[in-house]
Amino acid sequence: MRIVLGVTGGIAAYKATGIIRLLTEAGHDVKVIPTANALRFIGATTLEALSHNSVDPDLYTDVESVKHVELGQSADLVIVAPATASFLARMATGLADDLLINTLLATKAPILVAPAMHTEMWQNPATTANVSVLRSRGIEVLDPAVGRLTGADSGPGRLPEPEDIVAAALALVSIQDLAGKRILITAGGTQEPIDPVRYIGNYSSGKQGIALATQATKRGAQVTLLAANVSEPIPSLHKVIRVSTAAELANAVHNELATTDALIMAAAVADFRVENAADKKLKRSELGSEITLKLVANPDVLAGAVSRIESENLVVVSVGFAAETANDGNDLQRLAEHKLEAKGCDILVANNVSAGAVFGADHSSVVVLTKTGNVTSRHGSKQAIADHILDVLGQEI
Repeated sequence: MRIVLGVTGGIAAYKATGIIRLLTEAGHDVKVIPTANALRFIGATTLEALSHNSVDPDLYTDVESVKHVELGQSADLVIVAPATASFLARMATGLADDLLINTLLATKAPILVAPAMHTEMWQNPATTANVSVLRSRGIEVLDPAVGRLTGADSGPGRLPEPEDIVAAALALVSIQDLAGKRILITAGGTQEPIDPVRYIGNYSSGKQGIALATQATKRGAQVTLLAANVSEPIPSLHKVIRVSTAAELANAVHNELATTDALIMAAAVADFRVENAADKKLKRSELGSEITLKLVANPDVLAGAVSRIESENLVVVSVGFAAETANDGNDLQRLAEHKLEAKGCDILVANNVSAGAVFGADHSSVVVLTKTGNVTSRHGSKQAIADHILDVLGQEI
């Protein structure tokens, strides 16, 4: 896509470099339009080097090409990040006194604006009114993140992370790169019963799997979700099958595999189950001070699916997940490489769950490896992570 990135004059302008990098790495053509004040915070040389496009200094050069009209008409998507309070006011009133505002007035492309300013400025009635006007016109205005600001205080006003801005912006564009593809996604965590009221389980909430199902559906895929004890709301999908145990999950994968184009195993599957689960509640008063449970291995659902794909020559791209407790990024990649080889899948997504990280959280960090040797990493919301995984899948499917 042809994407215009507007950068305005705030301290968060340096984060525009991360936005540019994410967009260009995804194959998009990025044209950066900084305001004059933005160039006080970040240099045109940096913006040009990262975007591989020249940066226009103002509205009054190359006027014969009527460049603001050409930029606006040719854009598939427009992002403004960061957007200052001054910019929001000028945009709301249509004060076209620079190249960026003129381009915005000339475009019919979706527009996403990511404000960044001090808390008091964001909450000022004037800013609130301007944001309301922009939203009423169909412009997507993100709420700022909450966190440390320029000074010593914290609060709402911080620019969202580049990954979240890019994910939100791309969601505005109807990218149908997975149209017609049938994708089977597992989510949540399996539970292995001890008795009718107790089980062996894990901390998985299902957020990442549901994010994958949501984003894949938006990109045109026909999604079947195998939901294992998920605690998150499930969106409207082609098909939802609820399972509980690893055996039930394996059976559901087996039943659906032959009619799918890609399998994404995001669920956390219990490695072991109780050999003989009690059919009545085990009472402590009868058991005494100790209890011994004999555990036996569950089937490896991903390895079993990969084996069947290979033996039956099914045209299915397989994506595995690995939750690891790694010392650092290099250790995580090493563990991921080992797991990719052991499972035999086409793509492996690994994250570091040390100290309880990731489970139930809204953000994550992953490294994504492919059988062909590509290695990428992403940090951000689970929606952003989902889109990155689907970007990689889209190249393999």
